[in-house]
Amino acid sequence: MRAFKKRNSINISLFGMKNILVIGATGQIGSELTMELRKRYGNEHVVAGYIKGAEPKGELKETGPSVLADVTDFDAIETAVKTYNIDTIYNLAALLSVVAESKPRLAWKIGIDGLWNVLEVARMHGCAVFTPSSIGSFGENTPHVMTPQDTIQRPRTMYGVSKVTTELLSDYYHTKYGVDTRAVRFPGIISNVTPPGGGTTDYAVDIYYAAVRGEKFVCPLKEGTLMDMMYMPDALNAAITLMEADPAGLKHRNAFNIASMSFAPETIYAAIKKYVPDFEMVYEVDPLKQSIADSWPDCMDDSCAREEWGWKPQYDLDSMTVDMLEKLRAKLNK
Repeated sequence: MRAFKKRNSINISLFGMKNILVIGATGQIGSELTMELRKRYGNEHVVAGYIKGAEPKGELKETGPSVLADVTDFDAIETAVKTYNIDTIYNLAALLSVVAESKPRLAWKIGIDGLWNVLEVARMHGCAVFTPSSIGSFGENTPHVMTPQDTIQRPRTMYGVSKVTTELLSDYYHTKYGVDTRAVRFPGIISNVTPPGGGTTDYAVDIYYAAVRGEKFVCPLKEGTLMDMMYMPDALNAAITLMEADPAGLKHRNAFNIASMSFAPETIYAAIKKYVPDFEMVYEVDPLKQSIADSWPDCMDDSCAREEWGWKPQYDLDSMTVDMLEKLRAKLNK
């Protein structure tokens, strides 16, 4: 394998990345983030890290380098970093909320033991690290409306517990060893590219597929269940913009609240029905998903992200709905 050059092209900002490893590059966020990073930094400067059984395919495989980088394997991560002269790691390896509840030990092994490996490699080789947190890091006792940047975090799910630990461990490595760790708390992410994979907010992706296919949608959450959501292009831009930001302006690091839109199932249904008049939805509540959703914020206060590194989303519910329907119709030939 050919190692990267230590200097990149002129599109790299002063505080930007040069050689990037995306761990979990074939996952829901990782696959799209890898492609977006390649557009911005050049294909050869962004390595897609994968695990056995989840190798890159298609455009992800063809456009740039890839490497076996199981987050639970310290030696594999270090080898990838040394081989490609990596200076920035996006660590996206994690189980989603519903899956994590059914496999709590594995969720900890990937989310925390894996993060320890990444941070140790970063400490030894001078890498910056992005490891996302989530609205799942909050709990029932957290203020649900305009959830503050700094507030109580007492989640009761393994997913939430691992995300809080992620934030604390990342902060520890920054204060103790000077590792440049940064993170955002992602809300539910809606994508027209990668299918959902076991998250509580996945209904907000599934509902668009049902509408485009002409199917009645069975909603797993009850009416009135508010949660923060975000369109994938905004989520990708947030992750990249934060890592490009001047560290001198960051008062917080792990992790920033970011927000775009907050809605309940009946709200997104109404938004879709404007463009698909015959669309139907019924409720069939999933107790596990509902209990998780009830413990999460209705909407977060993201003023710190806006002030410290210029966070600003581009999509609201209506503009996202128009784009989702257009892209899915093309994708599904409807």
